[in-house]
Amino acid sequence: MTQSLLPTIEDSLLLVVDVQGKLARLMAGSEAMIERQRILIQACRLLGLPVVWAEQLPDKLGPTVPELAEVLTGLTPLTKSSFGCLGDEALKRKVIECRRRHIILCGIETHVCVWQTAAALKDEDFEVHLVCDAVSSRSRENHRIAIHRMRAIGVHPSSVEMVLFELMGDAHRRSFREVTRLLK
Repeated sequence: MTQSLLPTIEDSLLLVVDVQGKLARLMAGSEAMIERQRILIQACRLLGLPVVWAEQLPDKLGPTVPELAEVLTGLTPLTKSSFGCLGDEALKRKVIECRRRHIILCGIETHVCVWQTAAALKDEDFEVHLVCDAVSSRSRENHRIAIHRMRAIGVHPSSVEMVLFELMGDAHRRSFREVTRLLK
């Protein structure tokens, strides 16, 4: 792997997709997934990454789960009706305006909104890092198939710990101690 494929603090953003209401609680391994997402969001904010936060029809599906809304304080979710985030003009514009080449992706459901977002991001020539322990579907089979399809189009599978250490790159990085405390 070349250095250009690794996410960096200066060239990455975190995209949080639709972790909302009762649906979030129906995901396979939902408690662990939400905890991994929480750690990822907190660490990315500590490191100064832009965070883009999407909600799918919150009037129908409900708001983002409280565990994540709490660590997203100060940010405003962007509402969408399209399954993929780039199908919504405001979300697409927000991602492009951040001028970051690497998109770190977490959320639900892996085989619907996350998959369609990843495919559209690849079409726009972004490097997409799928945080596999921070995405899920109601069915483990749909989750598995979606990850397989994403790998086939060049999405980089990752984990919360892996992507955070890639972002920091060095133990002397500012916020290293705070980030590693979150991981323990």
